[in-house]
Amino acid sequence: MSEKVLILGLSKSGISAAKYALTKGYDVYLTESKAEVNLEQVKELEELGVKVEYGSHSNEFIEGTAFAITSPGIPPKSEIFQRLNAKNIKIISEVEFAYLNTKTPFIAITGTNGKTTTTALVSHILSKKFSAPVCGNIGVPPTSLINKNHDFLVLEISSYQAEMTDKFKAKIACWTNFTPDHIDWHGGLENYFKAKAKIFLPPQEPEFAVLNAKDEKLKEFSKECKNVIFFDKPEDCGIKDNAIFYKGEEIITLTDCPLVGHHNYQNIMCGIIIAKLVGMDNSDIREQIISFRAPEHRLEKVREMNGITFYNDSKATNPEASIVAIDSFNGVDVALILGGRDKNTDLTEMCESINKHVKTVLLIGEAAERFEENLKKNGFSNIIKEGTLESAIDRAISLNPDVVLLSPACASFDMFKSYEHRGEVFKDYVLSKQ
Repeated sequence: MSEKVLILGLSKSGISAAKYALTKGYDVYLTESKAEVNLEQVKELEELGVKVEYGSHSNEFIEGTAFAITSPGIPPKSEIFQRLNAKNIKIISEVEFAYLNTKTPFIAITGTNGKTTTTALVSHILSKKFSAPVCGNIGVPPTSLINKNHDFLVLEISSYQAEMTDKFKAKIACWTNFTPDHIDWHGGLENYFKAKAKIFLPPQEPEFAVLNAKDEKLKEFSKECKNVIFFDKPEDCGIKDNAIFYKGEEIITLTDCPLVGHHNYQNIMCGIIIAKLVGMDNSDIREQIISFRAPEHRLEKVREMNGITFYNDSKATNPEASIVAIDSFNGVDVALILGGRDKNTDLTEMCESINKHVKTVLLIGEAAERFEENLKKNGFSNIIKEGTLESAIDRAISLNPDVVLLSPACASFDMFKSYEHRGEVFKDYVLSKQ
């Protein structure tokens, strides 16, 4: 009789894991707590042989399960986790399931901010010489790729996914930075750190650990890791004479880099280190960096119009991410659009950055009151409140700044379906202007 596996959640990764598990001969059950689901997806899975339920988690689906594969969005404190834990049923991430079923080496990239851009960049650089597609938190489930022949899988791994691994072992693991986020989900900042740290420590330690030399928490953590290579450190990979060097060799000048801001130079350094570790030569690395284009919604240049440059940084869903964008602009008149659903994180550092780099702040969404209060408390008063994103854009244009930057420092769910939706609305409206 086939072993029974339970998939938690009708998500992209859940559907992919269910389909892959079928090919391995498992008896596959999928349970989804939401009552409103995509019935076409349900029908497709059922026709393949997956048993699907939605609207609740029944005992019938849980009983006799050998192990469960969870979708990243389901928190450990959820009812389904508690019920499975009570029955000692092992819960793993789809990342772990993929790893256990392939010999293709993983290059894992994690961090509070910058991991999506870095993942896309690493894949792009490596594609000159290798088959190295992106997967994981970037939107492509790794189980959808492991039946094909690839040299590497370049994995964006979130803290949610990392927490649900025990055996996953990357060839190279890169940690871009660490700042407060997802604290509610993990039940505290230290738990959030530990979730990411797992993939760098025994028994999961990678062959190489790529860490941020400018992040004090990661610098301290590096003492626990083996084979560490730092980025933003001149002896390993850093900036000197307006160029990025690796082990003393110039790779690319900053003027040739297609991405703006120091945080993006750090992302490029990560890409260079990883490419060198897998044997690429300098000219190929440089060529690939030059031809790279930033992923959508991450300090994405939308257009220039009448002397104003518009940037879409909708992916900045926390203050730390917005600080990175704000700090990318020096000596120019910036109109910053902030706000959305508040994550109630500390705003002091963001207010300091705004004081240094921003002329006008336009506030929208549920967070507007608290953001205004904090900005004023920190000495910034050039604040305009608007009811919609569109009216904020119009008002920003009327100020005739050098830059209009959408970098909300908030979740999008008060006004939009997702940060992607928010970014698309921003881009469409900006591009519609004459």
